[in-house]
Amino acid sequence: MSSSYATVPPPHRLRTEWSTANKFSPAIKVHPYRNRCGLSRRDFASKGIVAAGASVMPSPLVSQPAQGLERLPFKSDGYKFWTWRGHKIHYVEEGEGFPIVLIHGFGASAFHWRYNIPELAKKYKVYAVDLLGFGWSEKALIDYDALVWRDQVADFLKEIVKEPTILVGNSLGGFTALVAAEAMPLQVVGIALLNSAGQFGSPDDSTTETEESTLQKVILKPLKEIFQRVALGFLFWQAKQPARVESVLKSVYKNTSNVDDYLIQSITKPADDPNAGEVYYRLMTRFMSNQRKYTLDSVLSKLSCPLLLVWGDLDPWVGPAKANRIKEFYPNTTVVNLQAGHCPHDEVPELVNKALVDWLSTLPSTYSTSQTV
Repeated sequence: MSSSYATVPPPHRLRTEWSTANKFSPAIKVHPYRNRCGLSRRDFASKGIVAAGASVMPSPLVSQPAQGLERLPFKSDGYKFWTWRGHKIHYVEEGEGFPIVLIHGFGASAFHWRYNIPELAKKYKVYAVDLLGFGWSEKALIDYDALVWRDQVADFLKEIVKEPTILVGNSLGGFTALVAAEAMPLQVVGIALLNSAGQFGSPDDSTTETEESTLQKVILKPLKEIFQRVALGFLFWQAKQPARVESVLKSVYKNTSNVDDYLIQSITKPADDPNAGEVYYRLMTRFMSNQRKYTLDSVLSKLSCPLLLVWGDLDPWVGPAKANRIKEFYPNTTVVNLQAGHCPHDEVPELVNKALVDWLSTLPSTYSTSQTV
């Protein structure tokens, strides 16, 4: 990663704006930190289980810690559980009013929304769900695919939420929110993405599959799998050590005061599950290599609900160029640019909470409910 950063003006000179034609509300705008839009398998593997759960670049401007915000109590045994297709799924449920479902990123859990759940629950009914294979949900030994999490979230809406809702997702959770909304167009009335994963399709992408030779099937493929298992097994073991997790988090969070025992434990505890290493291997070798099967343009072209992008412009993986491209492709989009990295909801939670509440208050489907809470 480059050590150079975009010039950031002093806090008192930061201007606020909505990136829409007819709606204004506070958001922090900075010079963009430009980098590639996609997430590579190398990025995830080299940084281990905290790769997507905490990926924020250091910056000369240090934001204030989340002081004065109520934080979701950490429970080592989790909150609520739901059985889905024979698997145990963990989720948090707080507040009353119009429902919002929060979906975490790769390697994280519902606890990553620790500063958002209590605040949003003052006006809305908030759910935060752990995707299968992550957090306090079961580490199922299945072939992971974007459609697995799509179906999980869709069924969660049907069986637990049971009414129209807003989906909010960070990173992997953002793309999951999009594909779930495509599957549930009548129940999902709005989507908010925070530095979402997912790639736009490219005409250069080849979809042609070549037939494997006997040498590839019998010798090369098994050898490759053995090497991958050894290498990824070591990376996983190294990445889940508390000292390593703390070190990585402190190097990628601009504001290290948010790197506390709560955050570290929310990452390391699920990694102690006996099946966690195998799930990590399957994610790295199968899910990550199949990302191009599902593209942002193919999903967005099937949606019609309002879309909010709350984007950390200093994200080294999915910078503001990606948000701009989504806005160009899907005009029914509001963009809020923040001076934060890949996980703005934990780095600048007060700004993310405000952006969400302001946007939600403009949606006819949520307005009457929120006004009565």
